[in-house]
Amino acid sequence: MPSYIFGRNAITEALLSGKKIEKIFCQYGIDASALASLKKHAKQAHVPLALMEKRKFQALERSICRRYGYAQGVIALVQELPILTVHELIEYSFTIADNPLLVALDNITDPQNLGAIARSAECAGFAGILLPETKSAPLSGAAIKASAGALHHIRVARTSSLRTALEDCKNAGFQVIGLDAHATHEYSKQLQTDKLAYEPIVLVIGSEGVGIHPSIRRICTHTLAIPLCGNVPSLNASVAAGIVMFEIVRQRQSSSHL
Repeated sequence: MPSYIFGRNAITEALLSGKKIEKIFCQYGIDASALASLKKHAKQAHVPLALMEKRKFQALERSICRRYGYAQGVIALVQELPILTVHELIEYSFTIADNPLLVALDNITDPQNLGAIARSAECAGFAGILLPETKSAPLSGAAIKASAGALHHIRVARTSSLRTALEDCKNAGFQVIGLDAHATHEYSKQLQTDKLAYEPIVLVIGSEGVGIHPSIRRICTHTLAIPLCGNVPSLNASVAAGIVMFEIVRQRQSSSHL
């Protein structure tokens, strides 16, 4: 079933990743250099590109983007992102790394947060993302735009039970690490003390308001906290995810130079 994505970076990354794009719509009068770059990549990918009069484009933009920003003058009609099963994602992750990294999202319902976490995960070398089928942001154009196109490069699996999926990951050899504001262990110290950074990891991220669900917390092999020094009681979920993702990467890289 076709859907729309929007934003210059998201569409450029879709073209570069080989994503199946039916057609690109550009608003007449957008920045010439941006249009030239898109035309070049679209031509290389054999994707038709059409210029639309500003009023018609803005009507399309309003119907697609809604409250999630604007399209930067570019909208593309694409096939939906491929979705894996949990077992397919686990199997794939071990084909790209001996100690793969995954991220699981619990009650992340904002497409902006989903996209930002996907962007950090892809940049940090994570193999994929686990999403529950309910209480999860959709893989929409808004999420793809917020990911700057990273969702075209990282594998995504959906599951009817995040709890069962995490159990499957544990059985496959993953450490399941939950970020929890009430945890007693500080993330960077515990990652190093228990040498967790060098293991296969599923990093579980909950919403900043609620955190991870108690049933999910019980599945975790470890729960870690990010110490805060200010008055605000929690970090944005995508910020917290990025901090811990790149601490894992930092510790792995530091060990490789020893």
